[in-house]
Amino acid sequence: MNAVVVAVILMLGLSLARVNVVIALTISSLVAGLVAGLDLHQTISAFNTGLGGGAQIALSYALLGAFAVALSHSGLTTLLSNKLIRSLGKEPNDSNTKMVRWGLLMALLAMAISSQNLLPIHIAFIPILVPPLLHVMSKLKLDRRLVACVLTFGLVTTYMILPVGFGGIFLNDILLANLNQNSLGATADQIPPAMLLPALGMLTGLLTAVFISYRKPREYNESKILAAEPEEQLNKRNIFIALVAIAATLSVQLYTDSMIFGALVGFMVFSFSGALKHVADQDIFNQGVRMMANIGFIMIAAAGFAAVIKETGQVSTLVQAIEGMLGPNKALAAFLMLAVGLLITLGIGSSFSTIPIIATIYVPLALSFGFSVPATIALVGTAAALGDAGSPASDSTLGPTAGLNADGQHDHMRDSVIPTFIHYNIPLLVFGWIAAMVL
Repeated sequence: MNAVVVAVILMLGLSLARVNVVIALTISSLVAGLVAGLDLHQTISAFNTGLGGGAQIALSYALLGAFAVALSHSGLTTLLSNKLIRSLGKEPNDSNTKMVRWGLLMALLAMAISSQNLLPIHIAFIPILVPPLLHVMSKLKLDRRLVACVLTFGLVTTYMILPVGFGGIFLNDILLANLNQNSLGATADQIPPAMLLPALGMLTGLLTAVFISYRKPREYNESKILAAEPEEQLNKRNIFIALVAIAATLSVQLYTDSMIFGALVGFMVFSFSGALKHVADQDIFNQGVRMMANIGFIMIAAAGFAAVIKETGQVSTLVQAIEGMLGPNKALAAFLMLAVGLLITLGIGSSFSTIPIIATIYVPLALSFGFSVPATIALVGTAAALGDAGSPASDSTLGPTAGLNADGQHDHMRDSVIPTFIHYNIPLLVFGWIAAMVL
């Protein structure tokens, strides 16, 4: 058996069996090296050498997590939540139900998009913003599966095409870097256009959820819905400082092209301004690191895994074997690469962590089949994004569930995972295949 195949299957099997992904990646790396004929010391050396490749991303996530927690303590997210409740909380009737419904959905979509690119706080806003809105959703008889689809769309699609915030990490720091490490020769300006068609697949899934699948009213037990917490006394100075911190974060990130220093400056604005004197800086930093630590460690382990895979030297053997099986059939090759990417991301739960693994195999394979640079970008980027929406372990499904299940009436698998899997992975697979064939 090819060591690469054995390692990927083992990693996927362990992940689906609910073994921690970091442990699954580490074990699979060890097995890959031994199956390929490397001794234990060579395998561990290759793994350790590769770990540094994920350190930058892990640190970015840690600092963004600290910034997100600091932002939540500033009162800005509470202010946004209260404004939404006041503007949408009137008793809906036949004349205003549609307006309130659309206003709520658009507000949640805008916040989800902003959390990835404009206010890089990831899923931190959902447990703060969504539970107080459950009363409004209940009165509107709004299907929470639709809300989960709307939130997931905003969390995933924007990082696929907008190179700012988490999009900058996904497109430039991870996708572009790993493509070029495997000798593709792509440039930063080629990445967003190549991902546009796959992103249209996500939009197709969103429109299907909004206008077809979940347009009908759904009843919820209002007596179970947790009452919103009393409105806090908001400090206008802290709100101003939060806005300054956001502007500083974005400015520094755009100027230095580094999310690490952007998030660092934003956090330091909070620290030195005294806006968070009621909460210790160290506590905020620790909370942020804990929130983002899982994906950070997965990124580090994935980089080590990819290094071992390269060290085995069996990637080229696998590519030749696949070429022999498929012949010149580019269409089938593109479909299989996307399908395998879906399985890997479902197992890992993170599209960001999937790229170092699949780029090592897919770039040589795509080049051997004659795919262009934009087509290869679309293949690898789409194969990684596939499964992020729809994985039980993904932040893109765990985040919405954290907010929508505050009263116990939103099941993670039935109401978040399955709806997002159906509405996003299927069209993403189709549009990603089209992009690979036409670019």
